[in-house]
Amino acid sequence: MDIISQLQEQVNTIAAITFNAFGTLQRDAPPVQLSPNYPEPPATTTVTDDATPFPEQPKQLSAGLVKAAKQFDALVAALPLSEGGEGAQLKRIAELQVENDLVGQELQKQLEAAEKELKQVQELFGQAADNCLNMKKPE
Repeated sequence: MDIISQLQEQVNTIAAITFNAFGTLQRDAPPVQLSPNYPEPPATTTVTDDATPFPEQPKQLSAGLVKAAKQFDALVAALPLSEGGEGAQLKRIAELQVENDLVGQELQKQLEAAEKELKQVQELFGQAADNCLNMKKPE
């Protein structure tokens, strides 16, 4: 897997962990009275399927998020640095485009030669099939 794909996967991992963390907090956090002007929130008895008690869940999710972020940073650090700035990059892109065009032309020539050879083989095969059907000896 190339580094860009790894970066994309790591971003997806970070997004999933963040999504799960917010969902867990919304689902399992105990209600809190925001102001004395509001009534006391009702007590909830949320039963979670996890064996992990609620106070530990945010810590675990945070640790997972930090780990994923560190892996992302390591992948970013592994990216090659651009040399010479934007001008050098544009020059390199132009060189690669010229090289790509030359290779494309060579491939086109090879394709045309292969198509010509295929046509010859098909003609010879047709002649051989006709000879077999007509019971003629090959010339």
